[in-house]
Amino acid sequence: MITPSPELLAVARRWYKSIREHDLDGLKNFMSESEHLRFVGTSEGEFWSGRAVRDGIGAHYGEIPRAVRHEEVQAEAFEMGTVGWCCFANTFWFENNPDTPVDFRATFVFILENGMWKMVHRHTSVPTPNAQVAGNEHSAIQSLAEAAQKGFSLNQKDGLASVMFTDIVGSSTLASALGDRVWMPIITAHFAMIRKHVADHGGQFVKSLGDGTMSSFPSARSALAAARDIQVSLDADASEPRLGVRIGVHTGDVVQSDDDFFGTVVNTAARITAAASAADICVSDVTRMMVGTDADLTFSGPETVHLKGLAGEHALYRLDWQR
Repeated sequence: MITPSPELLAVARRWYKSIREHDLDGLKNFMSESEHLRFVGTSEGEFWSGRAVRDGIGAHYGEIPRAVRHEEVQAEAFEMGTVGWCCFANTFWFENNPDTPVDFRATFVFILENGMWKMVHRHTSVPTPNAQVAGNEHSAIQSLAEAAQKGFSLNQKDGLASVMFTDIVGSSTLASALGDRVWMPIITAHFAMIRKHVADHGGQFVKSLGDGTMSSFPSARSALAAARDIQVSLDADASEPRLGVRIGVHTGDVVQSDDDFFGTVVNTAARITAAASAADICVSDVTRMMVGTDADLTFSGPETVHLKGLAGEHALYRLDWQR
C-alpha cells in the first residue's frame, strides 16, 4: 500500500538544507552506495551513474553559488515498503544574482539501505539558463573570452592572428564523479599537452580557466596544425577517462586599444567552439580561406549556423584530422 511519508519529506528537506549551507562533505551520506545510483540534471552531459557519483557529488555542488534564500513551493513524499519517492518544487536566490529567483523541480527515489533511507535516483529540472543560475553559459569559454578584453599581455600587438579555444565536453560530469584528487592531475596533464603543441607551432598559450584554454597564433596554418596535433594526441591516449575536446578557430585583425583587445576575433572564436562537438575542430570561413589549398589540410562543410550574439549566418568548416 502506498502511504504519505513524513519521514522521507524530512530526509529530502535535510538534503536541501545541506545544499543551501554548502555542507558538501555531508551530501554523499544521503546517497546509496549501489552501482544502480542515477543522478540526472538538465544540462547536456548531466546523466551520471554508479558509486562514483556519491564520491563526486560534493565537487558538483561546490560549483554552484551559495544560496542566500530558499523557499519551498511544493513538496510531497510517499513510500511503499522498502521504496519511497519525493517530488519538490523550490525557489532559490543565489549570491551571484541575489535579486533573481531560480526555480528548481526535482524528483527523488529512495530505498531502505541498512535501515536508512538512501537516494538511489534524483532528477532535477531547472527551467532557467545556466547564465542566470551560475553566471555564465560555458564557463571556460565565456570567461576566457571576457578575459581577452581585460588587458592581459599578448606577444602580438597588431596584424592578423588566429585565435584557438579548446573545451572539454562533459568535464563537469567527470570532475564530479572522479573528485578533485583524481581530476586535478588529469586536467594539469591535459593543459601541459596543449601548451606543448601550441609552442611547437609557434603559438602563444594565453590562458587556461576551468576546463578551457585560449591560444593565439600568427598564422591560420599554424593554429590548425596545433589543433590537429591536440586531437591526434587525445585520440592516441588509451588512458581513462577519455577526454572529448572541441576546438574552435577564427582569424582576424588584432587591435589592442583600451578594453577592446582582439575585438570580435575572440568572441567569434568562442562562439565557434561552443557550436562544435567533442573531437571537432571547427573553423570560420575566414580561417578556411587563409590556408587555401594546402594539401595537408582537408575540410568538410560548409555548414551554415547562427552564432549567439553575432548577427547573420556564419559558414563553419570542420578540419578532417583523422587520417
